[in-house]
Amino acid sequence: MKETPICTEWMLNEQIAKEVFAIQPENGPIIVIVDRDGVCWPSDSERFAKLNLDAVLLKDLCAKVDDGAEPVIAQINDYSVVAAQLATERTNCGYVLIAIANYSPEATMANIDLIEMLLGQIGLVGKLIEKYNQARELHMKQFSRYCLGSALLS
Repeated sequence: MKETPICTEWMLNEQIAKEVFAIQPENGPIIVIVDRDGVCWPSDSERFAKLNLDAVLLKDLCAKVDDGAEPVIAQINDYSVVAAQLATERTNCGYVLIAIANYSPEATMANIDLIEMLLGQIGLVGKLIEKYNQARELHMKQFSRYCLGSALLS
């Protein structure tokens, strides 16, 4: 029998978004966590809506990432958008997008090392959350076995 993990991809994406968005500066870049079905968690819903990133373009960016062209850089209106895969050791969470206002593709390329470092840190947050969830799941299993054993002895 296969055990169902406590944390699903969707829950992990929500947890990553919560932690990353909590430390993001108010007028910083727009960070978007996108699951494999195209569901988005934007850091700033209002600014993300103004970006006007339609489903077709989003799917195209994600397909390019899947094809191995990572990170993918695109210009959408006056935003430079960088897309990359978001995965942990056990979970393919989908994608992370960083949209920087008033950046040209040239400016993005000049700062790609910093952007890739940010992408790496978001991935690290995901890995740490996943490890925490695994440890918590193991702890809960051990606790339930202890409680069951104690009840049988009573």
